[in-house]
Amino acid sequence: MQDKMNVQDNNSDLDPLQSVLIDPHRSRLNRLRTFLDPGKLTSAVSRALADAKTAISDRLNRPDAAGAESTIAHNPNDWDLARLRTLIGQELAGSDVIIVSNREPYIHSAGPDGIRCAIPAGGLVSALEPIARGCGGTWIAHGSGSADRETVDDQDRIQVPPDNPSYALRRVWLSPEEEKGYYLGFANEGLWPLCHNAFVRPIFREDDWNHYKTVNARFADAVIEEARTEAPIVIVQDYHFSLLPRMIRERLPNATIVTFWHIPWPNAEVFGICPHATEILDGMLGSDIIGFQVPLFRINFVECIDRTLESRINHENWSVRYGGKTSQVRTYPISIAWPDQPLRTAISSPTAREALGIKPGAKLILAVGRLDYTKGIPEFLQAFEDLLTQHPEHCGRVHLYYVAAPSRGEVTSYRTLHKDCLRISQAINDRFGTEDYKPLLFADRHADRDELSRLYREADVCVVPSLHDGMNLVAKEFVAEREDEQGVLILSRFAGAIQELPEALAVNPFDLSKLTATLRAALKMPRTEQTERMRRMRETVRSKNIYRWAGRLLEDAAHVRARNQLLRRGAQTQDRLARAPLRSPSEISLRKTTRKNDAETPGS
Repeated sequence: MQDKMNVQDNNSDLDPLQSVLIDPHRSRLNRLRTFLDPGKLTSAVSRALADAKTAISDRLNRPDAAGAESTIAHNPNDWDLARLRTLIGQELAGSDVIIVSNREPYIHSAGPDGIRCAIPAGGLVSALEPIARGCGGTWIAHGSGSADRETVDDQDRIQVPPDNPSYALRRVWLSPEEEKGYYLGFANEGLWPLCHNAFVRPIFREDDWNHYKTVNARFADAVIEEARTEAPIVIVQDYHFSLLPRMIRERLPNATIVTFWHIPWPNAEVFGICPHATEILDGMLGSDIIGFQVPLFRINFVECIDRTLESRINHENWSVRYGGKTSQVRTYPISIAWPDQPLRTAISSPTAREALGIKPGAKLILAVGRLDYTKGIPEFLQAFEDLLTQHPEHCGRVHLYYVAAPSRGEVTSYRTLHKDCLRISQAINDRFGTEDYKPLLFADRHADRDELSRLYREADVCVVPSLHDGMNLVAKEFVAEREDEQGVLILSRFAGAIQELPEALAVNPFDLSKLTATLRAALKMPRTEQTERMRRMRETVRSKNIYRWAGRLLEDAAHVRARNQLLRRGAQTQDRLARAPLRSPSEISLRKTTRKNDAETPGS
């Protein structure tokens, strides 16, 4: 029988009362225990009321939308790159830090003009590279570039960044069969749809599972080879490496291992579909810290452990005792780096609108995301068509620009989705388009950072219609770029970002009628209301940035490492005392007498 404690957690995101109310999966016995203990219930209610009072006071003390300055004041306690570097210098100076991810921070590709080095798109690199640079550590990743092999040394390493080398990139090579089985197969045809509760059936092939295990073992070998000490800090990224923490733990028992799971974690019933659920949970519990985006994913993960493994779960501090070791389960909502350019009072010149052929005065709705079935693209396109059908006054006056970067084209479900989106887009344009009006521009390509920045600044509405998302950084990118404090964000309530951005217009992307109505409301929102909502969202994104994410994760890792070092020293002391021979009182008295006589003897 597992031993659970459901008491107030000062350091967790949810107190027991909140957990009981929102967690229908927690065992009835534990819920009953909480409510039968008056002291705990009273404490939970008191803390909840105090938190609510603080939050309300916080809101009331914010500047008014109408009278406040548009510039966001800098708080010296905010996280930025300088503070992160200070933390690394204080807590991790000289530490052996190893980062493991599927995607590499620098890719070398061969072209007609020679070898070109590029930084992949996404928030992962911007989040983790300051850690690697500050610690002078090692980043282990799959070498996927066409010229990656040509640029490494005989140990598959290359010093990066190219202009100022400060850490080592260790590349791991995969065969086409391994990449297909591990990455496209088990990770993205199995775990990806499983964890996103997508209406795409997860596929679990035994060959894919074997490749997944093989690749995880190969990355474990790389970690062991790159470790300079017996107790490195290893930061493991995402669902590609659920088995890796246990593999590292077995060979480096004193390592401090942190695993961050970027995507959602499903409830126990859904996760139980996976035929390798036990092995995955066992693998992840090789970590000292397991991080998730939002509290619900943490709750789901702990519930999966409860139903699958013989363990001891402590809800007071969100820890799991399993196999003689304790793992902390934490939440670290990932974010973006706040733009470092000076704030402007107006948006840039409308070059993006001109390039899209949008007439002055017309409204621009923007959506950005990977071409993925979890992003709700067909559903949103249908809602846009319904908007034009039900409100024909918007025809000729509203444009939708959807930037959908192709992804995983080798997977059948992704190819089918791509074709469906193109077909729906063409049908909308055929129905509502004219010689000088094209309502829908569907760009199935990658857009660079500068192009996206211009689009974010010039869009009237930005829509994130995800069916399920761990966080979704597009929402935060849009907010960060709106220095004019205008624009409306429509955000799926199934995206993790909605918990940090309640000022967005929350929608259920499965409810097309409500999505259509929300689109219309966004197009008609007064500028004063746009300013009020956007100002508060910008405050949140600025303060809860990517450096805060990395800093909190590193602080917890440093504390866990320090605690484990103390425990190891204590165990060593106890072991040394236990091995020392025991002496009787008469032997101790005789030894003292002998030493006294020796001291009194002349010439001794």
